[in-house]
Amino acid sequence: MLQRSTPEKDAGDEAASGGSGSAIHFEDLSAEEDEQFLRTQKRVNVRKGPLPKKTANRVKKGVIAAAVLALLGLVALVVVEYGVHSWRFRLESSDSIEIKGVQNASRAQVLDVVGEDIGKNVFFVDLEERRHKLEQIPWVESATVMRLLPNRLAISVQERTPVAFVRMGPRISLIDASGVVMGMPANKQSKYSFPVIQGITETEPRSSRAAAMKIYNRLVRELDAEATDNGDEPKKAPGRRYMNDLSEVDLSDPEDVKVSASDADGAVMVHLGNADFLPRYKLYLEHIAEWRQQFPNLQSVDLRYEGQIIVNPDASRAVSQPAPSEPSNPVKPKPKRRTRRR
Repeated sequence: MLQRSTPEKDAGDEAASGGSGSAIHFEDLSAEEDEQFLRTQKRVNVRKGPLPKKTANRVKKGVIAAAVLALLGLVALVVVEYGVHSWRFRLESSDSIEIKGVQNASRAQVLDVVGEDIGKNVFFVDLEERRHKLEQIPWVESATVMRLLPNRLAISVQERTPVAFVRMGPRISLIDASGVVMGMPANKQSKYSFPVIQGITETEPRSSRAAAMKIYNRLVRELDAEATDNGDEPKKAPGRRYMNDLSEVDLSDPEDVKVSASDADGAVMVHLGNADFLPRYKLYLEHIAEWRQQFPNLQSVDLRYEGQIIVNPDASRAVSQPAPSEPSNPVKPKPKRRTRRR
């Protein structure tokens, strides 16, 4: 049973308890429970932004990057407009065109290719097209074209290397190892000493001329083999270059290469066939003196057949002689069938 306390009763109770002041009253417990379980704390409002902080940083960086790109684009546009319309980038004359590597080709031919660009803006010159046109010049093997700012062009040319003269009708030109006919050099100081190739016509396609020049290149390698090491490096004691003896090379028949060998007593046409050029030519050199004694009217010698030498085979009456290393009465083999290259 609960009793309501009164001041008097409380004082009596306190006295009864010895006056220690440690009595606990119902009202005190009720007040503490109310404060502990019924009182609510005051909430603190936190102000939040529309985007998370991480996202906001990314957006800020993106805006800065876009602004920088826009600025760079504007600068680039101004530069392009200036480069296109400014007089500083205009090719004023042929003096604005630098040409290197031209020796045998005509400088006028090179200037003709880029002549139409004089007066234009240097940025409007089609470099690839100019390079292609330059390489159409017979003497030019390869070319490069570059812009030199603000208003110059640089042309560098690699010329072809001639290996022989070629007679095409009444005209004599220089020809390279791949069969490209270049004409004669524009530089009058360029001097070449080559045999003259016969049997290549002006109407032949380049593929046909290239095939004929493969035979000629093989002839040169074999006849000059003793003067070179592997065809590239000179020997310490180089041998003789037999190609220097030749004034003409007839390639009209790929199965019978004919060379005109000249010495102090005149020129002799030597039939070398299509193989063993060096040993056959050496055989000619070893016995030409005695053949001249036997045949005062010596004009040609055919060395294509084993064990048989035919003197003046191109004349109406050819004389057959045994080869020096063979018996005195050899049997003459049947000549190989000849085919003329068209």
